[in-house]
Amino acid sequence: MNQNEQFEAPIEFFNRHSGEVETESVYGEGFLRWAYGNPLGRLTVALAVKRLWFSRWYGWRMDRPASREKVAPFVRDYGVDVAEFAADVDSFGSFNEFFYRSLKPSARPIASGESVVTFPADGRHLAVADVSTADSFYIKGQRFDLAKFLGSARLAAEFEGGSMLISRLCPVDYHRFHFPVAGRSGAARTLEGSLRSVSPLALRRKLSILWENRRMITEVESDGFGKMIVMEVGATCVGGMHQTYQPESQVEKGASKGYFSFGGSCVTTIYQPGAIRFDNDLLAQAALGREIYAKMGEQCGVLV
Repeated sequence: MNQNEQFEAPIEFFNRHSGEVETESVYGEGFLRWAYGNPLGRLTVALAVKRLWFSRWYGWRMDRPASREKVAPFVRDYGVDVAEFAADVDSFGSFNEFFYRSLKPSARPIASGESVVTFPADGRHLAVADVSTADSFYIKGQRFDLAKFLGSARLAAEFEGGSMLISRLCPVDYHRFHFPVAGRSGAARTLEGSLRSVSPLALRRKLSILWENRRMITEVESDGFGKMIVMEVGATCVGGMHQTYQPESQVEKGASKGYFSFGGSCVTTIYQPGAIRFDNDLLAQAALGREIYAKMGEQCGVLV
């Protein structure tokens, strides 16, 4: 497969629940392929789509009462499980209210054990055992710039050689994010940037989107794991990254941290060298350049 074929290939992931390799049904796939694969599309992204005003405008549209008409077709077309919802599906006043819905606690049980690390969100997860040596982010030959991503050479030095999990949320996913370990959490800081898509269709062509996009970074002094980082990454049409936890407080594993307004997005969790080992299925699929689908609260690794 040549490089252009790799760019255009379907997005495949391993579903931990079914045990099968599946092909992602991409929301707005035609537009994404045009926007990031066509010269005119890339110009459109540069001039308008990546701009903060565009996503705020689209987020405003998703807050309008008229947008609630999109909820029922979306649930039907993407097979969203309404039995998990904390509120009745007819109670949402807008599409955004549906988008960042809460779930019943029983829908996302938290894996127990003091040495267990959990996924921070629903989605497709890519494990990076050593962030300083990896060169296969979504496509071979792309290296990750940790200092630019964290916005700090000091922090990058602390986490050099550490492990990272990229948890990518699609519009069909539950869009609240949670703490993967217990500990004392600092305040979230905003790192300004643009808002491009974080779909592999875009990241295959330009990994630097991850550190050029608007981000929010939170340092956590975790119980037993040392310092770790939770980083939310905004994306096109994400109206906002909203923090709901109390800064400078003790948080429990699985506790709610915040939510995304409308759009695809991702959460990255980063651990210092030698702190954790990711589960074998994550490592095996990552070696193939493939994400794993799993849900918030499930185990993703253990304390070394």
